[in-house]
Amino acid sequence: MKIAIVIPAHNEAMTIINCLASVQTAIEQLPSTIAAYPLVVLDSCTDNTLELIKTAGVDYICCDYHCVGRVRDMGIRHAIAHGANWLACTDADSVVTTDWLVQQINHTTQQPTDMICGVVSVDSWTHLTPQTQEDYIKHYQDMMGHHHIHGANLSFSSEAYLAVGGFAPLPCHEDVDLVKKFETRGYAITWSNRVRVITSSRLEARATEGFAAFLANLEKINL
Repeated sequence: MKIAIVIPAHNEAMTIINCLASVQTAIEQLPSTIAAYPLVVLDSCTDNTLELIKTAGVDYICCDYHCVGRVRDMGIRHAIAHGANWLACTDADSVVTTDWLVQQINHTTQQPTDMICGVVSVDSWTHLTPQTQEDYIKHYQDMMGHHHIHGANLSFSSEAYLAVGGFAPLPCHEDVDLVKKFETRGYAITWSNRVRVITSSRLEARATEGFAAFLANLEKINL
């Protein structure tokens, strides 16, 4: 198996190093028979994200799409063209757990699956109202069999990805659209809370209807 961890980035100089460090730690937990590497897709970056990635010695490609669906698809197709047969997606403002990749492998070996939808935890609630935290926890199902979808914690086989046509060129909800394609075609999906990512609680959204926007809307209601 060859795993590519595809990470879109738009002006993520504040967070990309922690993200890549967590991915590297997760890679180091894998058996030597499995090859894995991160690939950062820089989309219209105007800060020093590129310099940080170069210093880290991580593979990268660049684009100017301003569209996360196109960015993810570009990175994944690039990785598949270079031999990756399992794709793991996360975001540049997130950190993956140490066993993030190991748990994915465990799922694929215990019961064959074409896609894994993992869960996310919020990194900090300190700048948000207690009511926002309470409302979020009430909404979120941190358990096996959940039905949350996060581009920051989504993985799948290359074969199934290509068969369904990949991520649509959408500025948001590209992850939801992809999961629906897998469901429509009858591919096996594992909804796991063993595959975990910690994501930023920032309220400045990169995508107009992404996770940051969801938190910002909760906070606005509770102010």
